[in-house]
Amino acid sequence: MDPQAAALNKTIEDLNPNILKMISARGKNIFFPKLGILSQAAQARGKNINATIGEAREDDGSSMHLEEFENMINLPVQNVFPYAPSYGKPEIRDKWKEFILRKNPSLKPAIFSKPIATNGLTHGLSIAAYMFADEDDSLVLSDLYWENYDLIFSNGFGARMETFELFYGGGFNTDALDRKLSEIKKDKIILLLNFPNNPSGYTPLKNEVEVIVSIIEKQAKAGKQLVVMIDDAYFGLVYEENVFPESIFVKLVSLHENVLAVKLDGPTKEDYVWGFRVGFISYGVKGGTPELYEAMEAKTAGAIRGNISNISHLSQSLLLNVYMSESYEATKQKKYQILKTRCEILKNCFKEIKYSEYFKPLPFNSGYFMCVAIKKGLDAEKIRLHLLEKYSTGVIVFGHVIRLAFSATPQDKIPELVENLYKACVDLSA
Repeated sequence: MDPQAAALNKTIEDLNPNILKMISARGKNIFFPKLGILSQAAQARGKNINATIGEAREDDGSSMHLEEFENMINLPVQNVFPYAPSYGKPEIRDKWKEFILRKNPSLKPAIFSKPIATNGLTHGLSIAAYMFADEDDSLVLSDLYWENYDLIFSNGFGARMETFELFYGGGFNTDALDRKLSEIKKDKIILLLNFPNNPSGYTPLKNEVEVIVSIIEKQAKAGKQLVVMIDDAYFGLVYEENVFPESIFVKLVSLHENVLAVKLDGPTKEDYVWGFRVGFISYGVKGGTPELYEAMEAKTAGAIRGNISNISHLSQSLLLNVYMSESYEATKQKKYQILKTRCEILKNCFKEIKYSEYFKPLPFNSGYFMCVAIKKGLDAEKIRLHLLEKYSTGVIVFGHVIRLAFSATPQDKIPELVENLYKACVDLSA
C-alpha cells in the first residue's frame, strides 16, 4: 500500500474507525497524490520558467487553444481550456455547498464535507461504488430502481443487489425495508435511497421519512455499519405539500457513528443540463470533523484522478456563470412549474374510472416519471410494442410496470398518452 493511502487510512481510523470498516479494499488503497507530478508542478507555479505542466501554453503563458473555439464561448480563456482540479473547481464546490444548505435548511455547514465534483450522477455513483463496494457486499434498494444501478454496482463492482418492495398500502413500504435490513447478517450494509424515485416518481412523506430514519438508526445501534447512498438526482422536484421537502441526507448526517451518509446530486436534472456532466459527492457522519472529511475527499479525488482525471472545466464555468445570474432562480422556477402542472394533469387523468379496469397508477408526487401497474394478466412488453406500432407512443417497461415520463410529454398530449395506453390494453385484451 502506498504510504499516502496508509496515512489517509490512519487519519480516518483515528477519527472514526467505523468509517474505515465501510471503505472497500479499492477505497483503502486509493489516495490523492500530493507527491510526484502534482506536487512538483504546484511548487513551480509562479516561477519565471515553469516546464512542469502537461498543457500547451502560448508564449504569454495563456492556454494554447484554437481561436474557433474561443469565438464560440463567451468566457475567459482561463475558465475554459486548462485542466480543472480533480476535486472540482473550488468556486463551484463552494457554491454547491451553499446551495445544499439553502435547499436543506436543517443542515449546518460544519457537519458535512465539501462536495467533490464528478462527471454527472452516474460517475458519482460509480465513484461511490469504487469507494465502498467490495465483491459480494449487500446493496439494499427498492424493487423499482434505475437499471444503471445493475451496471454500476453489480456488473462493475460485484455487489449483491437485494431489493425490498417499494410500496404497500399506497405509500412507502417501511416494513419491507426493516425486514430486508434485518435479514442481512453481514456487519456492513450499503443502502441506496433514490428520492424522487426513478422510475416511480415517489418521494416519502414527512412521517414516512421519520420511520425510515428510525429503521436505519436501529441497525446502527445494533452494531451494523451502514453506508447510505442518497441518489438525489431529481432533488427539489416535489409537487405536493405533505412530501418531505429536504433530502433525507439532513436526517442521516448526524444520526450515528455507524451511519455514513453519501449524498450524490448535481445540476443534471435540477438545472436541466443533461449534457454538461457535472455532479457532486458529499459525506456526512455523526461527529465528523474537517480532518475526517478532508481525508475522505482526498480518497475520492484520488479515485476520480485515477478514473477520468478531472471534470469538464467548461461545464463547471458555465454553471458558475449562470448561478451568479440574477434571473437564475426565477427561470428555474418557471421550468419547475411546467413539470408540476404536467404531474397534476396526469393525476387528474387517472381519475377516469374506465382506466382502472386495465391499469393502476402507483403512488407518485415528484420527479420526472410515474408508473402504472398492468392488470388483467396483460403483458406490459406487448403493450409497449403495440403502443409503438399502432399509436405512435413510446413508454418504458419494468416487468409488469410501465413508466410514463411526463417530463418529456407536452402538456396537451398527456391525456392522449393515457388514452392511448388504455386503447392498447383494450386491443390486446380482445
